[in-house]
Amino acid sequence: MKVIIVGGVAGGATAAARIRRLDEKAEITVFERSGYVSYANCGLPYYIGGIIEDSKELTLQTPESFLERFQIKMKVQHEVTAIHPERKIVSVKNLENGQEFEETYDKLLLSPGAVPTKPRLSGMELPQVFTLRTVEDTLRIREYIDENQPKSAVLAGGGFIGLELVENLRELGMDVTIVQQPEQLMSPFDPDMAAFIHGTVRKHGVKLALGHTVEGFVQKEEGIDVLLEDEAPLRADMVILAIGVTPDTHLAAEAGIELGIRGSIAVNDRMETSIPDIYAAGDAVQIKNCVTGRDALVSLAGPANKQGRIAADNICGGDSHYQGSLGSSVIKVFDLTAAVTGINMKTAEQEGIDADYVILSPMSHAGYYPGGKVMTMKVIFEKKTYRLLGAQIVGYEGVDKRIDVIAAAIHAGMKASDLKDLDLAYAPPYSSAKDPVNMAGFMIDNIEEGRLHQFHMEDIEKISQDERVIRLDIRTKMEYAGGHVDGFVNIPVDELRDHLDEISQSRPVYVMCQSGLRSYIACRILSGYGYECYNFAGGYRLYSTIKQDRCLIEKETLCGMDLS
Repeated sequence: MKVIIVGGVAGGATAAARIRRLDEKAEITVFERSGYVSYANCGLPYYIGGIIEDSKELTLQTPESFLERFQIKMKVQHEVTAIHPERKIVSVKNLENGQEFEETYDKLLLSPGAVPTKPRLSGMELPQVFTLRTVEDTLRIREYIDENQPKSAVLAGGGFIGLELVENLRELGMDVTIVQQPEQLMSPFDPDMAAFIHGTVRKHGVKLALGHTVEGFVQKEEGIDVLLEDEAPLRADMVILAIGVTPDTHLAAEAGIELGIRGSIAVNDRMETSIPDIYAAGDAVQIKNCVTGRDALVSLAGPANKQGRIAADNICGGDSHYQGSLGSSVIKVFDLTAAVTGINMKTAEQEGIDADYVILSPMSHAGYYPGGKVMTMKVIFEKKTYRLLGAQIVGYEGVDKRIDVIAAAIHAGMKASDLKDLDLAYAPPYSSAKDPVNMAGFMIDNIEEGRLHQFHMEDIEKISQDERVIRLDIRTKMEYAGGHVDGFVNIPVDELRDHLDEISQSRPVYVMCQSGLRSYIACRILSGYGYECYNFAGGYRLYSTIKQDRCLIEKETLCGMDLS
């Protein structure tokens, strides 16, 4: 069997090695147009920042190591220019010497990946304007920084790569501004959780220009101007575009392979395309969202590796199936860790899913053990069925393991309230006897059983103006004096029973504390005396974080801001 693979990195390289493990006699050739066949995309920003010092550390395998161990021909600097399915042939160009030739195949795997989205803007060709996707991109940026010692940078886009790069540019001492049209960073997160990310980014000196549109770039003697719609331009020494990626599928389209959303390659769960004996994997393919069942694009290394392995199994006569992706992701944002899995509330609304959520602020480990830090968890579920839909967590220690537990629970089809029953490891340095994941399950179980009724941030304005309700802030007097929501009267929870005669039982009571825990206790007290009570999800800590973020976004103007 002769197998041709177009593209290396996660999908292609994984498939090549798997095919060899399954078929010792297969003839396997990988054509990769770049100079690197297997490298760590996610490590690229950390090389620019100097955390990874040697560029060789980015290379996971070389053509020589693949040939020596697996007897796989890795042809770098070779671009497949056309696919001829009717003849089972690909056309190839050697980019080093210009030679063109054809190669036959029995099975073909497409793993072309994605390319940085490049808007049609003036000045894209300027030497100070970069994109970051490949090792070559990384080396160009690092070389430019080493040679020119830029003092300022503008990043267009605030996704995963953009935020990782921001941190590394700040570590180099550069002034950094993120500009993007959406009014929040990290679109997989809901705005309330993104507010914590914004706060950390600002704390570390990064300027945010959210809700602004880049219109082009102009060369200046002392730098480069970033032109903005309806705003004065930004001045900087360099610009990096990180506004997303687009599936690289022109080869598939020209060969007549069926395409999916946003021009991606349509595949079935065996990673087969619409043309027999042609498979596809990685960032270029359309997959299923595990929660919604809808077609989706997920540009992540984990799914690409799995898809490459599944395609290899089936190329070798197996019957493996890809079950879709949850989009589980984690990112380091300076000293903060942010993680997400499943869908957010915006997606649930778009899909017509009647969803609710709980927000809690547990410690990363036992409170009596030194060094614990607060994390904020948002767990989303379907109202009627209590199907677990997704989660978002921001914090410091232990964020990654909690998001992985919830991802596994979604994959297993667990109800959100079943999180309370998970038997999770505990020792004081690592967790609490009631793990944060269990705590989320307890809260959702209370909702399911009717013991807990909530109200959310989007309800605050209406409730604050409703004279038919009672609003209580049950924090301490000192906490209340430090900031509170207008219209909420302070009665500390430990004094609540002594003031019941001041609270009318004929009116619903809306209760707030710092995180949502004490207000739940207050609601249980009031419910025990016959009151109708609602608890504010996330507490004043969440409220103040969101309000401050919204205020800053509205006030952040760019008027003539000079970043050089």
